[in-house]
Amino acid sequence: MPTIITRGAASAKAFGFGSGGAKLITASYLLVAGGAGGGKGGQAGGGGAGGVLCGSICFIKCITYTMTVGAGGANRAACTHGNGFNGSSSSISGCSVSISTTGGGGGAYNNSSAAGNCGGSGGGAAGYPGRLSAYGFGISGQGFHGGSGYAAPCCGYYVGGGGGGAGAVGGNGSGGSAGFGGSGKASSITGTSTYYGGGGGGTGSSFGGGGNGGGGAGSNNCWFNGSPNTGGGGGGVSRSCGCCTKGSAGGSGIVIISACAVASTVTGTYTGPTCVGGKKVYKFTGSGTIKF
Repeated sequence: MPTIITRGAASAKAFGFGSGGAKLITASYLLVAGGAGGGKGGQAGGGGAGGVLCGSICFIKCITYTMTVGAGGANRAACTHGNGFNGSSSSISGCSVSISTTGGGGGAYNNSSAAGNCGGSGGGAAGYPGRLSAYGFGISGQGFHGGSGYAAPCCGYYVGGGGGGAGAVGGNGSGGSAGFGGSGKASSITGTSTYYGGGGGGTGSSFGGGGNGGGGAGSNNCWFNGSPNTGGGGGGVSRSCGCCTKGSAGGSGIVIISACAVASTVTGTYTGPTCVGGKKVYKFTGSGTIKF
């Protein structure tokens, strides 16, 4: 389950701010963890997307809150095979507020013992005769599981599943088609409907596309990373190109705050404030702090 602790007004009273709420700032948030890399080697699965959460919180005035933006899972080095690396968590933390999302789970590679990794969204399974692995699981409320692999020795079809997305499960491999990454989840917190947390596509005898929301496509001789600041999973990468090809990376996460007041202090890598519907929006593409 996601870690969410937002005591808000009730907690603020314990700090002596009274029942009127004059010292509280109501805000909405979007919290996206880093996506995972896709599997590297054979009929690999796509990387799972970073977990995505949205909701409302109360900040206490004059208190500094920390925004942590999770990194995407790193590229697996050339000449190595293995599951994709998991993404890192994103969080909002400070007095009376503790919210976090989990990084995506790496996609599986062509090995009998390699299931897709679990995470905010799960990595896709690999597909090969006798080596059909399991997909990785996602976390309820943050994302979905990856897709299954497929193997048909009679026809030479060996493909991996797509990584799970924040809005849908990863696509299953079937016939000659690798699984597509699961779709992400849309948010309009910035004033424009945007998808976050798309899963990466699987690879093998064909290549699955990345899920809507920054997922990278599966490939034979290239690596398609998840898009930065979307939490998208990286695409699976096959081994046929050998040492010249490294694995795909996941996309970094993002933290967005939409508040009814202008912050007094903001640090780190961010843009804003922009005005959306009468609220001030701060977009953290790297870790930082905010105080109202």
